[in-house]
Amino acid sequence: MSKASKQVENEGFADRLRQALKGIGIRPSATVLANEFNLRYWGKSITINTARNWLLGKSIPMQDKLRVLAEWLHVSADELRFGTLATPFRAQESGGELPTLSMQDRDMLARYLSLPVEARKTVCDVVAALGVAASVKARG
Repeated sequence: MSKASKQVENEGFADRLRQALKGIGIRPSATVLANEFNLRYWGKSITINTARNWLLGKSIPMQDKLRVLAEWLHVSADELRFGTLATPFRAQESGGELPTLSMQDRDMLARYLSLPVEARKTVCDVVAALGVAASVKARG
C-alpha cells in the first residue's frame, strides 16, 4: 500500500470515528476518547496521544481495540474501519430510493426493530404526525 493511500485510509477512519462519537453525543476530544475507551478495554490502556492520533488520522487502532470502539459507539467494526459501500436501500412500497443510511441511522433502525410491536406502532404514529406537521409548515 502506498503512503498516500494509507493516509487516505487513516483519514477516512478518523472521519468515521469523529462522526460516530458525535452520533452518540460525545465531543470528539482525545482526552474524552482515551478516558472512555480505557473504561471499556481490558488490555493495556491507551494514552491521550494515541487517541489524538486516531482522531487526526495518523493511525488506526488494532483489531481488538477497534472492536471495543465499535461496540461502545454502536457501529460495526468493519464499518468503522473501512466505511460503507454506497448502496441505497429501496423503499418497497413506493419503489423509490432512500438515501444511504448513516451509522447513526442504522443504529436507530436496529433499536426500533428491537422494540415490541406496540412500541413500534407508537413510533410509526409519531413519525407520521411529524411528517404531516412538516408538510403543513412547508405549505406555509
